[in-house]
Amino acid sequence: MLVDDEKSYTDLLTQMLAENLDCAVHSFTNPLKAIAVLRQINPAVIVTDFFMPQLNGLEFIRQAAPLVPGAAFVMITGHNMSAFQDEMARLSPLRAFLPKPFGWRKLADEIIRVWPPGTLAPSHRADIASF
Repeated sequence: MLVDDEKSYTDLLTQMLAENLDCAVHSFTNPLKAIAVLRQINPAVIVTDFFMPQLNGLEFIRQAAPLVPGAAFVMITGHNMSAFQDEMARLSPLRAFLPKPFGWRKLADEIIRVWPPGTLAPSHRADIASF
């Protein structure tokens, strides 16, 4: 699941991840709508932006994590997060942080890296095609 209020950015990342990872990708530009459907989708990894109008990424994680207790979270942002380092460290579901800008492959690698143990992690489609 990808949650970022910048629609064009979310659309592009969703397309790149869906084309290159062998797993479903659900995207939302409104964090409250994402929370409303979390239990139905039950994502293994949730990528969330930090700076969003309805909820910041930390508050989103606090509200979302109890709904999908096995999920791992990845925070992305173009903002300086030094003031939030302690708060981020205390959020155990938060498994990775990526400063923007980054390429889709870097994000895909992080999604695979933090994928919850005991479940089948996705692969890069290019890696699958090379077999």
